Amino acid sequence: MHNTIQEPYEAVIGLEIHIQLLTDSKMFSSDKAEYGALPNTNLSPITLACPGSLPQVNKIAFDHAIKLGLACESTITPLNYFARKSYFYPDLPKGFQITQDTTPICCGGFVMIYPKEGEEKKINLTRIHLEEDTGKSLHGIVDDVTLLDYNRAGIPLLELVTAPVIKSGADAYQFVAEIRKLVRYLEISDGNMEEGSLRCDVNISVMAQGSVILGTRVEVKNINSMRSVQLAVEYEIERQIALLEAGQPVLAETRNFQVVSGETIALRAKEIAGEYRYFPEPNIPPVYVSPAWIAEVQKTMPLLPRTFAQKFIAAYGLSYDVAAILTENKAFALFFDEVCIHMNHYGAAANWLLGPIKGYLNQMSLSLSELSVTAKQIAELTELVESGLVGFSIAASQILPVLLQEINASPRLLAERLNVLQERDEDKLQALVLAAVQAYPDKVVEYQNGKKGLLAMFMGEIMKNSQGRANAKRASQLLQEALEG
Repeated sequence: MHNTIQEPYEAVIGLEIHIQLLTDSKMFSSDKAEYGALPNTNLSPITLACPGSLPQVNKIAFDHAIKLGLACESTITPLNYFARKSYFYPDLPKGFQITQDTTPICCGGFVMIYPKEGEEKKINLTRIHLEEDTGKSLHGIVDDVTLLDYNRAGIPLLELVTAPVIKSGADAYQFVAEIRKLVRYLEISDGNMEEGSLRCDVNISVMAQGSVILGTRVEVKNINSMRSVQLAVEYEIERQIALLEAGQPVLAETRNFQVVSGETIALRAKEIAGEYRYFPEPNIPPVYVSPAWIAEVQKTMPLLPRTFAQKFIAAYGLSYDVAAILTENKAFALFFDEVCIHMNHYGAAANWLLGPIKGYLNQMSLSLSELSVTAKQIAELTELVESGLVGFSIAASQILPVLLQEINASPRLLAERLNVLQERDEDKLQALVLAAVQAYPDKVVEYQNGKKGLLAMFMGEIMKNSQGRANAKRASQLLQEALEG
């Protein structure tokens, strides 16, 4: 399969993203909402839908929903009703799911994505609504038996639904990445797709270019990686086009994406809304979200990734690509912003964070919160290099490792103690240059006859003889003067 849409068709794609919320308890009970507990240990009569048990609404889940709505510039619904959505699977203890039907907590709104540098695309949202998660069916543990773990049943979910405005697998990938980043910045979900706390359903159809008549919609369920979202979209586009080209109908069905083969396979005929038999949940009174409640949540809103990226580009002069990488992780964005308070070599500081610092964290499997070096120390180390007192390679290979071990040490004092401050004395630099030139008289002739690339060889000799301490910029100037003089 290819990732381009064949003429004369265009794709119409909408996403449904299920976001597990970070709360201590479940959506309608006090049962723990945690990942990785022993199967069927976080249960109560409410989760198991025992007769006479009554649900209670989790206020923190509402706070998280309002946060996401504010971030997406959605309209917050004042009066919220819950409904029963009926369908019968073994992992749904009640035989129905409590969700929002006619009154989603958030209506409309949008999210910006950035597929290419300098380009923005606005992806409009239809709604964001609150609901509860289902349990989990486990296959293959016991032969010919499906096991059920109800720990996940009842965990608070937000379902975010886009308008059908996405046109490619690449844009679908970018949208899911942006949502994952957003919920992590807001601290309402960990966004870990591999653990199922962020899952994506993709609705795809194709139609003739310029047509106003939509094609038959196919849904691909429960995709748990951004790459799989893109591949599933691209496969489905070409599969549906191939059917149309062969004069065969596209069936309205639910399909599953196979990671190994990169294909989708049919699961069942697509349900229609009427089959769910929505009706109001009689045991939950309407929840009123007042302007005062929204104002309280607004006070807790952090800077969002888009705001950080715009600041890094406008105030710090970074490229879009570098700003995008720095804002991928909230902790990195905050740390970089703090580094910049202490110095003004912003691009160099970004290189330190995305190079040696990130490399060290990855190598040691640490998070940024576990880094012993402070933002001020990174700023001082950057200034040390940018002022020409220490070379970058020396700073990274000799000073940084000591900084990581000696909390609150001064990079400048460490450089002096390690005897790695660059040699800036003109007479000593001249002596190093003269020694390098005299060691290779034949190479001097070759250089003067046009082999200018030999300059690097002479500089290597100078740096070796100075144990890396020669000021490279000034030594290079003196070397060129000696070779051409």
